[in-house]
Order: sequence, then C-alpha cells, then structure tokens
Amino acid sequence: MSIRARGAVASALLLVATGCSGAVEIDSPDVDGATRATCEDFLDALPDTLAGEKSEEVSPDDALGRAWGDPPIVVTCGVDKAEGFTPYSSCWETNGVGWYVPDDQVSDPTADIVATTIGWTPRVEIRLPGELRPPDAVTVDVSAAVKAHLKHEGKPCV
Repeated sequence: MSIRARGAVASALLLVATGCSGAVEIDSPDVDGATRATCEDFLDALPDTLAGEKSEEVSPDDALGRAWGDPPIVVTCGVDKAEGFTPYSSCWETNGVGWYVPDDQVSDPTADIVATTIGWTPRVEIRLPGELRPPDAVTVDVSAAVKAHLKHEGKPCV
C-alpha cells in the first residue's frame, strides 16, 4: 500500500475514532513556515458555510485544514501531488482553478471524491463524501480562495 493510501486509511480511521468527540481529525502535511502561513491565510478565507454545510471543529487546533458537515467535507492545504496524477490526466476547471480527481471516482456517482488542485502552490485537497455530490458548490467557493491566496504556477488543466 502506498504512503498516500496508508495516510488516507489512517485519516479515515481517525475520523471514525473522533466522531464521538465532535472534532474532525485532520492529518496535516508537514510544511515549512512560509507554506504554513500561506495555508493559514487560505483556510481563514474559506466560508463558514460550504455547500450548505456548517463549519465543524477540527483536531488538532493547528491543523492545516477545515471541515464542514457530517459526514465532513474536508479541505486540506499543503498536500503532496495527487497519487496517479500525470501530465495526461483528465481534470476539471472551476473558475480558473484546475482540479484532478481519479477517474474511478469520476465514473462512480456514489464514490467519495478526493480533488487536488493543479497548477497552484501550495496544493489544496478537497475530500467530499459521495452523498454530497456533485462537488460544484464546494469547488466554486474553494476555488475563489485558491485564486485569492495561493500562487498560480501554470495552466489550470494540463
């Protein structure tokens, strides 16, 4: 199992384990001070309500992510390049921000979605439960904050 897959499994288990405490556990990436500051500004710019879901508390308090709803929509900043992404991968664009979603998640309308920005630094990841699809309302709001606070490095979709 890849490191990213193990991290996703560990994050999912932590979400289940903390479900009773009320806080959504976020596995923050290890980033340098400048990236942390950029991510914190980005996360502060996200709305208190996302796709009709209210903001939830996260754990740890200094996590580089935010959460909304139950099951939670989770946005994490400073993530690694998405596993499986290549220059030939398909992506979708929302308001000038490209998002990569693995093909198997796109083709299954009930699957949870993990969308990762393309061409922006630091990278942002959205984890959207399948029952809250389609992701349009989420990517519109998150894309606005991406454009306002992160560095654009190229075309939104390769």
